[in-house]
Amino acid sequence: MKKTYKIDVDCANCANKMEVAANETAGVKEASVNFMALKMKVEFEDGVNENDVMQEVLKNCKKVEDDCEIFL
Repeated sequence: MKKTYKIDVDCANCANKMEVAANETAGVKEASVNFMALKMKVEFEDGVNENDVMQEVLKNCKKVEDDCEIFL
């Protein structure tokens, strides 16, 4: 399953850090961040709860960029 989320981030480098953090989160098959559109596309692994995975993605993104936001 793929979903797109609106994000809030200040710079392209920060968006790249978010993308790396999201891709390292368990349950995420692939994540990509478009800084210009302020969107994050996430493809989930089969059988995972997307809401639980996205909570972990948000936590991991906050570790690398504390003022970022993902609107779940």
